[in-house]
Amino acid sequence: MSGNQQTEIRIKLNTIEEALEDIRNGKIIIVVDDEDRENEGDFVCAAELVTPETVNFMASNGKGLICASLTEERCAELDLPLMVSSNTSSHATAFTVSVDLLKGCTTGISASDRAKTLRALVDPATRPDDLGRPGHIFPLKSKRQGVLRRAGHTEAAVDLTVMAGLKPGGVLVEIMNEDGSMARLPELSLIAEEHHLKMVTIKDLIAYRINSDSIVLKGTEVKLPTEYGEFNLIPFIQKSNGLEHVAITKGTWNQEENVLVRVHSSCVTGDIFGSFR
Repeated sequence: MSGNQQTEIRIKLNTIEEALEDIRNGKIIIVVDDEDRENEGDFVCAAELVTPETVNFMASNGKGLICASLTEERCAELDLPLMVSSNTSSHATAFTVSVDLLKGCTTGISASDRAKTLRALVDPATRPDDLGRPGHIFPLKSKRQGVLRRAGHTEAAVDLTVMAGLKPGGVLVEIMNEDGSMARLPELSLIAEEHHLKMVTIKDLIAYRINSDSIVLKGTEVKLPTEYGEFNLIPFIQKSNGLEHVAITKGTWNQEENVLVRVHSSCVTGDIFGSFR
């Protein structure tokens, strides 16, 4: 058997549904991003359900920073400013100031202390003055609309916890090999097999969300009187980027009917000033 064939056999990916079941039960999964991005894998679990044992496993076997992926709203509630005002990192990973939970913790570095801090970050009862800064947990600010807006581990961790019906917020640790190099496929597949972990890709998570979520928000339908008659105007907001689109319709039709549709791209000079260019 060739080396390529062996590599193909080793790489086993799970479904998003299988990953969500493990997230829902407080288990760790591996999330892999695209080859043209970091091409790396992270251990991911729900912050709400994290335990000292989970933290210890992720720190020992992942070897990367222990981070907490949070929504923009949660970062604002906890008064977590970005670590730097001008982000020049390769993928614009949005690190905030690092934190420790003050009450009930000692130095903040133990697995027990870090688990307490992680759970506190998604606990609605936690307030900004409950957290010491700097600390040993590194919060990350996720983009609104998650992986549909930014295909990163930060957004994937939040999306997975939300889809699992848990408090929005995940724990993630980058995975390194024993020699200190970054683990990639097929090494990640071997790690998943060794520790009986589910493994999914961000690409599959994006596809799952596109197929299961509405990617637009429908606004209020209004009447649009024109010199050509009265039309119905329906606004839509694209969730991934906030852009607004408008559908203008006239009359009614059955679902089986073929309907004439024209797609008009926005043009300021033409639409507003009547330019022929």
